[in-house]
Amino acid sequence: MAADKDEKLKAVSTTNPVENVQKQKALSSADGLENMQQVANAVESIKVQSAAHQENASAETQSRSATEKRERRWTLDDFDIGKPLGKGKFGNVYLAREKQSKYVVALKVLYKSQLTKSGVEHQLRREIEIQSHLRHPNILRLFGYFYDQNRVYLILEFAAKGELYKELTKCTRFSEERSATYIAQMAHALHYCHKKHIIHRDIKPENLLLGLKGELKIADFGWSVHAPNSRRTTFCGTLDYLPPEMVEGRDHDSTVDLWSLGVLMYEFLCGQPPFEAQTRNETYRRISRVDLVFPSHVSEEAKDLMSKLLAKDPSKRISLVKVLEHNWILKYVTNPPKITQS
Repeated sequence: MAADKDEKLKAVSTTNPVENVQKQKALSSADGLENMQQVANAVESIKVQSAAHQENASAETQSRSATEKRERRWTLDDFDIGKPLGKGKFGNVYLAREKQSKYVVALKVLYKSQLTKSGVEHQLRREIEIQSHLRHPNILRLFGYFYDQNRVYLILEFAAKGELYKELTKCTRFSEERSATYIAQMAHALHYCHKKHIIHRDIKPENLLLGLKGELKIADFGWSVHAPNSRRTTFCGTLDYLPPEMVEGRDHDSTVDLWSLGVLMYEFLCGQPPFEAQTRNETYRRISRVDLVFPSHVSEEAKDLMSKLLAKDPSKRISLVKVLEHNWILKYVTNPPKITQS
């Protein structure tokens, strides 16, 4: 059985090139792309195998239907598997289409042996628990999951324009207008997370994708934590993006995401993280003393916002509400998303 599933996942790469092209075209056809745009309106079609409800359905019928939805179990046979979208330490991501609804998704296939070997099963559980409950245009949807003896499968929203990191590498750095658009989207998405007491803790270009219209999508919640009214001391995240309080082993809260947003903004505008150094220890030192140097091409408005995000004292960092009201955002972003203090 496991061998059969391996063969299915490898189908695109092992058949002849003409068949590969035909399969890939079939999975990325116009109707598939249209479905992607409507995917938020069809969550139930992806999560469950639902039947149309009749207005005059009896209470008993409705109850039975609800029970069937809860008991729905996915398997690999429910999907047509397309081309690989990416490879990771714990498995691969494939373009896929759910056979019944015809919706295009990304199927993330993780190998249990690798997860266990690295001791990150808890991270996967946390990622599923958190991401499956988030509904925001700049957060990648997790529609559901299933598993077999050897693998765990995550059914994810397909981000048609791929990885932001690859786009940044290709461009070297982004314009201020493009950077401002992304930072505004990030600020709104992070505010949504924080209202739900979710700290991301691992904001970086590698964890961001681009949707069909070029909108940014936060895609990885493996280091996230649901932490209502708590301060944490766990050392996690990516070194270049860690704030001083985490480098120094102090308690931290949701303001770590404000720092990471400042680092992200710097990397967008300058093509590299602000505290990058030859050794880990030197990077630690630069972060701890906030050794911030701006290239000459960066505008004064951008410098001002980054300086306010990259404040050593977490309580002094500019709020996400104020980020969206900042002159740099207003200068480049037409109708930035609104959020209120609550």
